[in-house]
Amino acid sequence: MAHLNSLADHQLGDLKITDIALEVGTRFLATPYEAGTLEKEGDEKLVIHLNGLDCTTFLENVVVMSRLARIDQCEFEDFLAELEHIRYRNGEMNGYASRLHYFSEWLWDNEQKGILEDITEDIGGQLYDKKIDFMSTHRSAYPALSNDSFYQKIQQVEEKLNQQKRYFIPKNKVADLEKNIQSGDLIAITTSIGGLDVSHTGMAILENGRIHLLHASSSSKKVEVSSKPLSDYLMGNKSQSGIMVARLK
Repeated sequence: MAHLNSLADHQLGDLKITDIALEVGTRFLATPYEAGTLEKEGDEKLVIHLNGLDCTTFLENVVVMSRLARIDQCEFEDFLAELEHIRYRNGEMNGYASRLHYFSEWLWDNEQKGILEDITEDIGGQLYDKKIDFMSTHRSAYPALSNDSFYQKIQQVEEKLNQQKRYFIPKNKVADLEKNIQSGDLIAITTSIGGLDVSHTGMAILENGRIHLLHASSSSKKVEVSSKPLSDYLMGNKSQSGIMVARLK
């Protein structure tokens, strides 16, 4: 846990939580990308894998370490407890279906915990009216869903998600609204893929007056800052439809 140890050596507690998140996030630069690190066979376990990150585990680890650094609690036991708290519904690991698989639910659940605020609507977002059912309609892609109980629980999660209001900023409006986004904000990239809410995540970082994306890139196979501003990055991907924005509290 070298990252935790290095954080303990710096006095970050006086910084804003978003500034701490940016400091933590940039320390992961060049960390190799590794997909599917949470999808393990057998019973659900609290997986920790800092030597290879996908976009979600990158963001999770940044949030956890930032919160611990903010209160100067950098022991391994603190890390375990905080990771479980943000990764699972209501903060408790209770089987595969208790994990926050859909990122829009991850945002909502962690907002209820007081960890972040979804600011998408406040900064100019519009209603994201889309049916979420990707996991249940692609059951074979998720080995754990061969378990009927897990499958039914995921269906229940989707039903609840589809009753909630969500907001997003369409990608053709990101350039005009990026002035409302701060370095250290969490970025969830929405998608045109049927049944799916979010296809990628990262952090906002200001470079040369423009917002870029600090993220674990599947194409570059590492954590990096996008070479293009976020709005241009989005316009270059047909399936990416826009963004949700959250700010740590």
